[in-house]
Amino acid sequence: MKILVIGASGRVGTDLVKQLLADNHQVVGTTRQQEKLFSDDNYSQLDLDITAQKDAIQKQIDQDIDAVYFVAGSGGKDILEVDLHGAIKTMQAVQDKGIKRYIMLSTVFSLDTKKWDELGLGDLKGYYISKHYADQWLVNNSSLDYTIVQAAALKEREATGKIIVNDNNSGENSIADVAATLVAVLNASNTTKKVFGMHNGETAIDEAVASV
Repeated sequence: MKILVIGASGRVGTDLVKQLLADNHQVVGTTRQQEKLFSDDNYSQLDLDITAQKDAIQKQIDQDIDAVYFVAGSGGKDILEVDLHGAIKTMQAVQDKGIKRYIMLSTVFSLDTKKWDELGLGDLKGYYISKHYADQWLVNNSSLDYTIVQAAALKEREATGKIIVNDNNSGENSIADVAATLVAVLNASNTTKKVFGMHNGETAIDEAVASV
């Protein structure tokens, strides 16, 4: 498949691209960095500015893309421009291109505002609000075959290959396991039009994704 990864230079994006390339997919990664991120023959790179106008974004996206991942993040800067408005513009651009499959990396309990008090969000409140409304737009305003993966806190540690989904706890995730879950979702038709939370657990990733 030819896959667009929006946010290829991020922590999850880097692992995601590695895993997609290992599965022999053709990957187009977006980054604002000039240096090419991967030397693989199946990898190409796009300097895509998601703060640009929607039409400018749309022109840069190839017509023959089979699936799109949105794993970009503001890192706390320009939250509204990137995590909310930028995300929605990519949804609109992809939809207008006639591309159907769109996989969004979101954050745990993004759509369940009652849980936010339990999380003690502090400085993350603006980020959560942005993710909430971006996810709402994807679910309620798009015709895309979406999957939203709500990952818990990201940790730079070894992959376990095991997760738990929708257990109503926040938990933590190995970054590599989040990337592996995103890869598993790609061809899992049962995840289309679904939103699910995840964190490291005791179930093999493919098995957990099949249960969504």
